[in-house]
Amino acid sequence: MNPLAMMMFLTSLAIGTTITLSSHHWLLAWIGLEINTLALLPIMTKTPHPRAIEAATKYFLTQATASALMLFSCLMNAMQAGEWDINTPSNLMTNSLSIAIMMKLGLAPMHFWLPEVLQGISLVTGLILSTWQKIPPMILLFQISHNINLSLTVILGLTSVLIGGWGGIGQTQIRKIMAFSSIGHLGWIIIILKLNPQLSLFNFILYTIMTTAMFLSMIMLSATKMSQISTSWTKNPALTTTTMLVLLSLAGLPPLTGFPPKLLIIMELIKQNMFISATLIMLASLLTLFFYLRLTYIIALTLSPNTHNSTIWRTPTKPWLLFSIINTMALTLLPLTPAILLT
Repeated sequence: MNPLAMMMFLTSLAIGTTITLSSHHWLLAWIGLEINTLALLPIMTKTPHPRAIEAATKYFLTQATASALMLFSCLMNAMQAGEWDINTPSNLMTNSLSIAIMMKLGLAPMHFWLPEVLQGISLVTGLILSTWQKIPPMILLFQISHNINLSLTVILGLTSVLIGGWGGIGQTQIRKIMAFSSIGHLGWIIIILKLNPQLSLFNFILYTIMTTAMFLSMIMLSATKMSQISTSWTKNPALTTTTMLVLLSLAGLPPLTGFPPKLLIIMELIKQNMFISATLIMLASLLTLFFYLRLTYIIALTLSPNTHNSTIWRTPTKPWLLFSIINTMALTLLPLTPAILLT
């Protein structure tokens, strides 16, 4: 793709996100989301492959449906309340509005588009879709969290964690695994949204950092399948080691960065006397843990039969400083958790 065109599309992504984040008006927030969607479509199809075209088509149809539902909810809210202010949605329209935003995010049971779309696009575009594109809808959910239906968030959160683990078990494609991982993490974020929005935001920030680190690792290893990961040790042992640790961090194992949000969410659910929800979400997360450990096993404990004896690591010229910073944050933020939550 022409660098000038790419810069224009990335600038449009930034502008759309900024409009949504800074708006107090539902129509402006909706326009920002639409700019984001339309800016990402050409980036998805920069490689003219049938899979990429199919992924862009599925993404457009899903986002258009969610946008139509969201605009309908905003119009009905404006008719009832007489205003378009984001902080005053009517209780009647909050449910449909929440479902529209959750469809944009890819929460279960509106998740079917996410694995297929992520599988059809490049790793760099997948990184944008899994992190940057989730910021505007998530911020809108935070803004209406005081009016959102608790039963809706708990049911969709549990369903997302269960499907995120269940769907990822049989996958061999890393992009699909990351899609189901995203669904599972969003379930953890949503289940606590009504009870503690600050904790939900903390979880979302850590999810973004860990997912960015994982996608950067895959980009540097040029790996999209498990079979390609299994041969990465001879290419770059240091990078393969950090990739394994990032996977364990995504699984939520201590003492890595992914552990504190899960611990704090379980503690908050118990404090709210939601013992059944806490038990179910912990059991459902075991499914997710299984496929993370399977990936870790493939990376750390298997070697390709055609390994060579060369001592020279093949390290292509890539943004190592950015990667090092993101990876460090994805692994070592556990001691800083109290300070982050107090800010």
